[in-house]
Amino acid sequence: MSKIEIKNVYKIFGNNPQSVMQMVRDGANKEEVLEQTGHTVGLDNVSLNIEEGETFVCMGLSGSGKSTLIRHLNRLIDPTDGEIFVEGTNIMSFNKEQLIDFRRHKMSMVFQRFGLFPHKTVLQNVGYGLEMQGKPEDERDRTAMEKIEAVGLTGFENQFPNQLSGGMQQRVGLARALATDSDIMLMDEAFSALDPLIRSDMQKQLLDLQSELKKTIVFITHDLDESLRLGDHIGILNAGKLVQVGTPVDIIMNPADDYVKAFVKDVNRAKVIKAKVVMKKTDEANDIDKSNLIKVNEDQFIEEFLPQIVCSNSNCEVVDKSGNVKGYISNKELQTSLTKS
Repeated sequence: MSKIEIKNVYKIFGNNPQSVMQMVRDGANKEEVLEQTGHTVGLDNVSLNIEEGETFVCMGLSGSGKSTLIRHLNRLIDPTDGEIFVEGTNIMSFNKEQLIDFRRHKMSMVFQRFGLFPHKTVLQNVGYGLEMQGKPEDERDRTAMEKIEAVGLTGFENQFPNQLSGGMQQRVGLARALATDSDIMLMDEAFSALDPLIRSDMQKQLLDLQSELKKTIVFITHDLDESLRLGDHIGILNAGKLVQVGTPVDIIMNPADDYVKAFVKDVNRAKVIKAKVVMKKTDEANDIDKSNLIKVNEDQFIEEFLPQIVCSNSNCEVVDKSGNVKGYISNKELQTSLTKS
């Protein structure tokens, strides 16, 4: 059973959404619906499964429906039609009290513009979700401090948001989401307001935390490099339609249509493909010269070792974390794979 299951979800914005549902089901696109009815198609028959413990990245251009989609998962927006299941439970059946409890305990959210309370300290902001859960002050302060330390803000717990940089404020938002210990984290353009260096640092912070915590994360972005770096799977939306779902390598190597091809055409494949993807297993690598080998880890991205093997004209021996040989990479074949259309 998937952690989150979205089934045939439609969202139409306007005065009478149901009146245009059949038109959308019959294949009318977003532009046609808007021109003929004045309604806006936010989501058009979206179905997908998100597995427990994975980071699922949903991306697309502005207006593609990605932020609309994530807001359905905690019912900040309700669909015009369709069902949403979390751990097998249809959340559309929740009454007001059940929905409040669900939001407090099952899901947390990190916003693009931080969403911090300006009159509360870092400690109070991080502990806010625990306060809403009814936790006693000493317990929430203890937990909040643990999460403040986890995101590298020790010493800033008594500062107010306006005393912090943008990157530090986003760390507070991340710590607040972690403090409630919810199974699912929703991150809507969480790093897009940050400058490139701080953004890269926050991405690394999230990857490090996720390797330890194994949360189910739904991350929204319009940035392809960010999605490729963070996502276990990526879903690409176009005009409310989900046009492709796959691993980063799937998306790069096998784009589903011209829209996806346009997204990935300038991507440096070496940044997103790991050694284990292009290696030949030991019993299949008899044709590779093993006299001059450079050892690489199976989870290393190609960009990390490509300059070394090109300069030395060497092939690669690929090992796992324990040092066991898993396969080999031919220098020549590797460079061919990076330029393959």
